[in-house]
Amino acid sequence: MAGCSITDFFELADQLPEVARENRGRYWRVAVTDQTFAYVWEPTCTVGLKQTISEQLALVAERPDTFEIQYTSGGFGWVVVHLPGVERDELAELTFEAWRLTASDALVAARGDSLPH
Repeated sequence: MAGCSITDFFELADQLPEVARENRGRYWRVAVTDQTFAYVWEPTCTVGLKQTISEQLALVAERPDTFEIQYTSGGFGWVVVHLPGVERDELAELTFEAWRLTASDALVAARGDSLPH
């Protein structure tokens, strides 16, 4: 498995509508219309992504060496993704889902089911 990098994540996120990132010093905040859907930590090559709680638990149970529970908030389960442990197509799906859980209904409808690549 080749795995992914921070650059891969940014390339995928940047393909989604109305995404902005902000360097907060120790980490990057990635948002859609000012609502956070991801955090990026360059030193550890990890990304925290918003998911459903059931998806968070399934990912961690399936591959605990690649995914870990970050926290839960407002009915969502944030998951830490160790980028070297995922392929780009899987990262695209996870990134898209985090964006879709956060974006407005209008943005989601306009985007449809088209994954970033």
